[in-house]
Amino acid sequence: MANAFVHLELATTDLAKAKAFYGEMFGWSFVDNDMGPMGIYSTFKPQDGVGGGMYSMPGAPPAWLAYVGVDDIDEATAKAKAEGATVTRDVTEIPHIGWMSLLIDPTGAAIALFEPAPGQPST
Repeated sequence: MANAFVHLELATTDLAKAKAFYGEMFGWSFVDNDMGPMGIYSTFKPQDGVGGGMYSMPGAPPAWLAYVGVDDIDEATAKAKAEGATVTRDVTEIPHIGWMSLLIDPTGAAIALFEPAPGQPST
């Protein structure tokens, strides 16, 4: 399928509690990455399917965000805007990983776009 979901991300108010729940529930293991001012970003990869990450975001309601893979992040972000999406975070580089943008679709749902850096996997 073109433009499949490639990453799932949980912003949560309690990272330790979320990791404990999903670890016990699904057997996921996590790799903690120090992201400097952003704090810890814990990645996971199930045996099958799409992996993702989770991080602590105090003061906001916990929510999952799905990322869709694209070949050209600038083009896809512009197309989304032309189709009625609101760009809440324009194209942003994730060093050594790729590029992302965050959108609100015309129905009000959040979604993200992702283009991997050359030589990086799309998932």
